[in-house]
Amino acid sequence: MKKIALIAALAAVVVTPVFANADLAQKKNCLACHATDKKLVGPAYKDVAAKYAGQKDAAAKLADKIQKGGAGVWGQVPMPANPQVNPAEAKQLADWVLTIK
Repeated sequence: MKKIALIAALAAVVVTPVFANADLAQKKNCLACHATDKKLVGPAYKDVAAKYAGQKDAAAKLADKIQKGGAGVWGQVPMPANPQVNPAEAKQLADWVLTIK
């Protein structure tokens, strides 16, 4: 019984729909400034994914930027720090952004 529960739990994590990350982005107020397909205050997530495509450390860079903020990469408007996002959530969001086409 324990094996079945563990397998089911792992399967749920592996097949979690992309929407789960969109939900996290909504919950953490990311979508107030970003959209998947168009520039709002910040760049579109598809543009971020394209810019960082193929970079081995892209997810770590983006996760760090999600938490600490940044400026200058996408223009004059700075991205504020997001202290409400913990490191695991920042990594999850960065990984999700990098999958958007």
